[in-house]
Amino acid sequence: MPLLIQNIVVERITSTAELFDKYQHLQENAKAFRSQPLTDIDPKCLLYVQQREFAATTPADNSVSVIGSEDATTCHLVVLRHTGSGAACLAHCDGSNTCAEVPLFIKSVTSLSTCCNEGRLELHLVGGFKDEAMTSHELSLNILAAFQQLKDDIHLETCCITEMNDVVLNAVHRPAVYGVAVNVKTGKVFPANFPYKGPAEALRSARTFTGGQMVDIYDSSRGLVKVGPCKWSPNMGIAFWLSQDDAIILKYLSTSPKAEPPDFVHHIKSTIQFLLKHSNSDSLFPGGQPQLYHRTESGEWESVASQVDS
Repeated sequence: MPLLIQNIVVERITSTAELFDKYQHLQENAKAFRSQPLTDIDPKCLLYVQQREFAATTPADNSVSVIGSEDATTCHLVVLRHTGSGAACLAHCDGSNTCAEVPLFIKSVTSLSTCCNEGRLELHLVGGFKDEAMTSHELSLNILAAFQQLKDDIHLETCCITEMNDVVLNAVHRPAVYGVAVNVKTGKVFPANFPYKGPAEALRSARTFTGGQMVDIYDSSRGLVKVGPCKWSPNMGIAFWLSQDDAIILKYLSTSPKAEPPDFVHHIKSTIQFLLKHSNSDSLFPGGQPQLYHRTESGEWESVASQVDS
């Protein structure tokens, strides 16, 4: 079990309370992490990661300086970094297939660190809260267990999860931190806001909404964001949700209705509208090719011909 805390191998974890009780410094680290002011991230240096996505790059990347994600309630944000190469990966996990996803994060960082003989893999976990269904707690344990099962040594540095990421406002439990960023140049991990969540925000949301699994969205060797191709079947029944009250959408389409960020319902409706407009997903990917985006000199993501991927 190669998950380590202060260079000591962590034994089987049965609850997050047990983890924080045994490793008191993790509590202090979590309190310090969540007390940091939120940083607004400049879109011109950002690679934004949506739910069930991950991305990795190195400090040598001229297109991306910061990887980030937010809107995590019961979801967890995972940052893995190699201290030698500086390669970093950020993932937004919702528990859809944790055991299969975690090895992908390891591979994405180690493949960018093959020329580096020094350094170690450090893990930062942020997300979840004390939700009534204990969905956060279950995901916390599943992520920790998945890292324990790997052959690589993983050093747990930040663990601001479940009860340590919980705050009570107006008698309602919610996450203290919803969004996280990692500065790939410096290695710093910190709470953040993201005014921009592209490119192809609606398309990427539609992929997740229709059951898409965890996917790597970035080719750091070419500075390309890659989306799709995605497959979904026409489903006019989802138009039903557009006429429903916000409370109904929250109740049935959220794992944590009382803790969602203010734009949750708007985001759901926008995604459904996109799916209704593009009921045939094949039309979005001519020739079965992905949509590709590269950073322009002005710092914006711009669509490029899919033939670049060939």
